[in-house]
Amino acid sequence: MKTAKLYETHVYSKNLEKSIEFYQSLDLELAYVIHERRVAFFWLGEPGTKEQMLGVWEVPEDQFFKKHFAFTISLEELLDLPQFLAGKGINLRPSFGLDESEPVVHAWMPAASYYFEDPDGNSLEYISVLEGTPQPELGAIHFSKWNQLQSANQ
Repeated sequence: MKTAKLYETHVYSKNLEKSIEFYQSLDLELAYVIHERRVAFFWLGEPGTKEQMLGVWEVPEDQFFKKHFAFTISLEELLDLPQFLAGKGINLRPSFGLDESEPVVHAWMPAASYYFEDPDGNSLEYISVLEGTPQPELGAIHFSKWNQLQSANQ
């Protein structure tokens, strides 16, 4: 169905308590923990909406593999993200051959992103969809370059 939205996604962890602490540090609301199953669920989005969920499952080392998912936020929030994450002791990481000094723009969408990892090495992303015409030929570029090109095209 074309109108479907993603309701929940799940990632694996090697240490559930450490993951709970990490995701709470991102201001995710802990919804429920099932200790005997070694799983924690977090609500995403506006408080009380219960529109999206993240499940974190502790698994043995031999069953663990890394995953990727992205949180969508406003552009204003994205631009403030480095300070927010630094305050939590979380480092941004380079992506697509570009350093983390500013957001990376995926020009085919277009959307701007920052990337980082959870304690287990899962790849996390904060993303903000941008206004403007997709330009896939640009690949991935820094946000300042995208802004320069947008200004030149107006």
